[in-house]
Amino acid sequence: MTTHPFRNVTHAAEPEALLDRLGTVFRRFDEQDSGCVSYGLLASGRRWFVKTAATAEGTSSLRRAASFHRKVAHPAVVPLVHTFTTDERLVLVYPWVSGEVLYHPTRSHRGGRAVPGSPMARFRARPLPLVHAALESVLRAHVAVEEAGFVAVDLYDGCLLYDFDLHRMVLCDLDEYRPGPFVLDADRLPGSTRYMAPEQLVRGSLIDTRATVFTLGRTLRLLLDAGDEERRWRGNPEQLEVIGRATAGAPERRFPSVGALVDAWRVATGAA
Repeated sequence: MTTHPFRNVTHAAEPEALLDRLGTVFRRFDEQDSGCVSYGLLASGRRWFVKTAATAEGTSSLRRAASFHRKVAHPAVVPLVHTFTTDERLVLVYPWVSGEVLYHPTRSHRGGRAVPGSPMARFRARPLPLVHAALESVLRAHVAVEEAGFVAVDLYDGCLLYDFDLHRMVLCDLDEYRPGPFVLDADRLPGSTRYMAPEQLVRGSLIDTRATVFTLGRTLRLLLDAGDEERRWRGNPEQLEVIGRATAGAPERRFPSVGALVDAWRVATGAA
């Protein structure tokens, strides 16, 4: 990793003033519903992604992200390169990674996955070998997540960044991933219900790696379909059987680990 321009920064009273001193802000992300505001910064001859918290909830999320990145490193996970504090919040610095997020909802815009020309529609139209390679990256990264003792929380297509030129999938914004297993002490976990295991919506449930298995199963199902209504499956029957087990309603009926899911998926895909 090239030396970053924040290497001597441990605290800044106001992050935007610091960014203006270090380089040029070329993009601002301030319509997120996560309680965070982010920036694209050109500095030291490179682009950086700088994420700040605008609320107390956003600060808690960024603290979880910092803890996660201290334990998990994988080529398919955008790495955290630096953290520093402001007078009120926390700031995380990542390298800018080229690509397009497959789904990018904001406070003023929802929908668009199935719109022709959208990143998700274009990804779903990719040749199957490229889709399989992208899914393999997602699965391999979550083997590393599991080995580090973390559970996937709030993984959805907004965390999937795909480079259409390099045919490369990476994961970003994994701010809600948590050490597991744990007992859910809220009415639900954050996340898209399209991807969430049933127990993630029930206070008092045990949340463990089988919830990650469920979410990965839903990811496989949704990204190997040509449409958004799950009626245009592009895979084979064996892959659907694997997904069916991964997304069983009862956790004990699912694969016991991400590693077991990955092994079964590779067999079904013919990549064993």
